[in-house]
Amino acid sequence: MLNKIFLRIVTNYGRKFSTLPSAVPKAALSNNRCIQLKQMLSSPQLEFIMEAHSALSAKIVEETGFKAIWASGLSMSASLGLRDSNEASWTQVLDILEFMADATNIPILVDADTGFGNFNNARRLVRKLEQLGIAGACIEDKLFPKTNSLLDHREQPLADMKEFALKIRAMKDTQQDPNFCVVARVEAFISGWGCDEAVRRAEAYLSAGADAILMHSKQKDPKEIEQFMKVWNNQGPVIIVPTNYYQTPTETFQKWGISAIIWANHNLRASIKAMQATSKRIYNEQTLINVESNIVSVKEVFRLQNDEELINAEKKYLPTKSKK
Repeated sequence: MLNKIFLRIVTNYGRKFSTLPSAVPKAALSNNRCIQLKQMLSSPQLEFIMEAHSALSAKIVEETGFKAIWASGLSMSASLGLRDSNEASWTQVLDILEFMADATNIPILVDADTGFGNFNNARRLVRKLEQLGIAGACIEDKLFPKTNSLLDHREQPLADMKEFALKIRAMKDTQQDPNFCVVARVEAFISGWGCDEAVRRAEAYLSAGADAILMHSKQKDPKEIEQFMKVWNNQGPVIIVPTNYYQTPTETFQKWGISAIIWANHNLRASIKAMQATSKRIYNEQTLINVESNIVSVKEVFRLQNDEELINAEKKYLPTKSKK
């Protein structure tokens, strides 16, 4: 009885006074994020998902106006100083995702590589992602440990199609929120197979319950994607990652019926260039005079950390100091 009374008091108190982003009940916020991502994938309009790899970068993506975040496996691994070859454990990835989800309110689609193992690992991953308020997971049909798709001259062996389809089914059977999204990433083009194999796999994964297909290509032009879209004939939502064929006008993808574009690693790459340039200049010049105007103020860092909320909370929750 006392526990129930305490829970009721805490709940009501939180509703009345809370100012933290996490004050919204986590289950409700998670459900809303899942709905938003599901709607984006099924929207007749071309949607855009921006890469982030930390809570800070995720918050910047949200403030910029993007409707969803791509939690990039490459970027998260790089931020840990690791290769994109499943060197970061799935629990280390979850730690990053928890901070990202706490810092934002928009949906996060996780680059979940191959699901970190077989169907059993993948369905456990779904349970943990839902607990963190993540809106969806994208898994690719390659073997564990994976190899980054953009690496040159590397073998990219594909997983057995039937086993991968059953992995998707296991993930869909496990999810508690009906709007949680499982995206199947087809690596047939990456592995050197043709359009027929790409379509065959995409159809199998869609039949297994995938909410969308991510069709990947590392060519400098989007001919493989164009060929696939003609044969695919709008059987289900298609996501692309135009990292290598970035010169193609976005309007072209809209005409082909692409559902969403992922800008997959550009915040990571931009931050690396900025840090390299800043570090080099300070090292060479041994002064901050020529650097300060090109970086954000410390106040902006405090703002992104939501320091204002702490100031207001201290006024509520710390006793007022009496003046002597």
